[in-house]
Amino acid sequence: MIDTLRTGDLVRYTVNGKTALTGVYITERDGMAVIKLESGYNIGASPEKIEFIERPAARPPAAAAAVAQNPDLPELAILSTGGTIASRVDYRTGAVMSQFSAADILRAIPELSGIARYRDRQIASILSEDMQPALWQNLARAIYDEILAGVEGVIVTHGTDTMAYSAAAVRFMLRTPVPIVFVGAQRSADRPSSDNAMNALCSAAAATSDLGEVAVVMHATTNDDRCAIHRAARVRKMHTSRRDAFQSIGIEPLGCVDYPSLSVSLSDEAVRRGAQEPELQDSLEERCALLQFYPGMPASVLEAFEGYAGLVISGTGLGHVSSGLVPALREMIEDGTTVVMTSQCLHGRVCDRVYNTGRDLLAAGVIEGEDMLPEAALVKLMWVLGNESDPERVRRLVQTDLAGEMQRRSIP
Repeated sequence: MIDTLRTGDLVRYTVNGKTALTGVYITERDGMAVIKLESGYNIGASPEKIEFIERPAARPPAAAAAVAQNPDLPELAILSTGGTIASRVDYRTGAVMSQFSAADILRAIPELSGIARYRDRQIASILSEDMQPALWQNLARAIYDEILAGVEGVIVTHGTDTMAYSAAAVRFMLRTPVPIVFVGAQRSADRPSSDNAMNALCSAAAATSDLGEVAVVMHATTNDDRCAIHRAARVRKMHTSRRDAFQSIGIEPLGCVDYPSLSVSLSDEAVRRGAQEPELQDSLEERCALLQFYPGMPASVLEAFEGYAGLVISGTGLGHVSSGLVPALREMIEDGTTVVMTSQCLHGRVCDRVYNTGRDLLAAGVIEGEDMLPEAALVKLMWVLGNESDPERVRRLVQTDLAGEMQRRSIP
């Protein structure tokens, strides 16, 4: 039977000789048939238990419907980079493919038209693991252009895996008088538990609010009750698949968007609309890396970063690596590499003045990264080194709060 099936065929799968499940045949994998059930979930089924029902007639692709816009609503820009929120399922493989444009998102979520009118622009159509610093720069420039064109807010659709990096990068490169909201989805639109529509609606509400900085808007809980508004340089993806995977680290969220009312509440810490003039500084030094220390790491690992301009280390505890790495780090620093220490703990502050190893690291020239998240520290170092060459000024800038990436006092 499986040899005669084609992708898209309607089939019936009988479980234990009793229960019959209906779905769409996707492909064969490892001797099993992959079927998308009516519920939206995929299962693997034994080929001998599958019954062919029918083959849908081929239909020409329908012309894309125009998206109605209300001229009386505020204008937002949607900049699409791809990701799960802008994706379709490839029925040949069952994999999620990043293929939606910003206009497709508007057609898929028509409720967006009741919040604002939109201009859309596709920056990329990639899964976020393929994001590059050059695309961060393109994105920052596009956002800056939209701000100068007079939009009242910007929504950036992005894959969740590296969204925290991109949001932080834009925050360092761009000062904004209007909300810049990054949004994604943990689960694709074909799944019943998809978070894409709610996240998109909440992002539009945040983009029309009194917010005046770069933020990430995602589910605040596993329920469909509200989205959290996270500061770009203090947010991290903390779970592989939960809808509330994004969490503010070391600070409370900047606010929330209640659902389905879409009312926005902002904390006193949130930068307000109009508080800053637009300014773009988009130079980045791409020869920077992030390295996580592990027990037994040989000094030879550092040889891979020879000639790099900057290195962020995610160290243990208060910001440590083994004593055997200190001489190699000293040599790197003497050769011109800026080395910044952060902590794998994520919560709390780096302090290399407590233990001997830490003091040795400071003596070698390693810069304490305060309470910065490792990802934010990497992006910040790229930006600092892209805009400053004097080593002492680089050190001061790394240890200065520029975009809300550092806190004067760490939350216990």
